[in-house]
Amino acid sequence: MRAHRRERGSATAELAAALPVLVLLLAVAVTAVAAVTAQLRCVDAAREAARAAARGTPDAMEAGERAAPAGARITVDTGSETVRVTVRARISPFADWLPAPEVTATAVAETEPGVPGVTP
Repeated sequence: MRAHRRERGSATAELAAALPVLVLLLAVAVTAVAAVTAQLRCVDAAREAARAAARGTPDAMEAGERAAPAGARITVDTGSETVRVTVRARISPFADWLPAPEVTATAVAETEPGVPGVTP
């Protein structure tokens, strides 16, 4: 009976020691899911904007912005035969003051014939 009394409260102490680790693992998992989701949205946005710019659509940036995560930066570089679109977004699932990783996606599309800027 005395051994049982000495172990009393040990489960609470073990839980108190393990809880910060569990919270940290949960935060890492949520950040990883948010990063993967944002990466996929950046890929979609880059692809949509590149296709629209290659067709000569004047609202190519808007096509990318509709698919991009909130606060993403979209860059469109038009060459003589190709269009390159880069989308960058910062991942901040919890708070803006915490360190936030950045995801990037790039898409390249060949410019359609007849679109200004294409060499014959």
